[in-house]
Amino acid sequence: MAGLVLRPAQPGDVEAIAVLWHAGWRDGHAGHVPAELHRHRRLADFRDRVPPRLSATTLGTRDGRLVGFVTVREDEVEQVYVAGPARGTGVAGALLAAAERAVAARFDTAWLAVAVGNSRARRCYARNGWRDAAALDYPAEAGTTPVVVACRRYEKRVR
Repeated sequence: MAGLVLRPAQPGDVEAIAVLWHAGWRDGHAGHVPAELHRHRRLADFRDRVPPRLSATTLGTRDGRLVGFVTVREDEVEQVYVAGPARGTGVAGALLAAAERAVAARFDTAWLAVAVGNSRARRCYARNGWRDAAALDYPAEAGTTPVVVACRRYEKRVR
């Protein structure tokens, strides 16, 4: 994790977050979510989704470049994404730890949803002490009507 800096997201980070999120979403969700959700996951959609989440987002940077981010909403670790070249370097663990601290300020247990077929993410969460707690039909943002995605609910006691 040498050189990793965690910091709050700022308005000037919107484009970098959107680009990383878009690429990571496509990588982790292709073939694992309903086809109808893909039309709501264009780069432009991520550019719209980032600004309302900025205050709840922590970035991981190396040499000033974004390598990952995590977003917390109440007790949910809502988004966790790591750039492809930074995977396996401890970035995900550091981001998850930051999210766990944020959740622990108000809740005993953190949770997150992961698409059933996203086995790489599921292995990452398990390595970081999260447990697969239950099946979950997650209402993914998709315009005015959410698209239900078959997920697993992972949980971790944080305090």
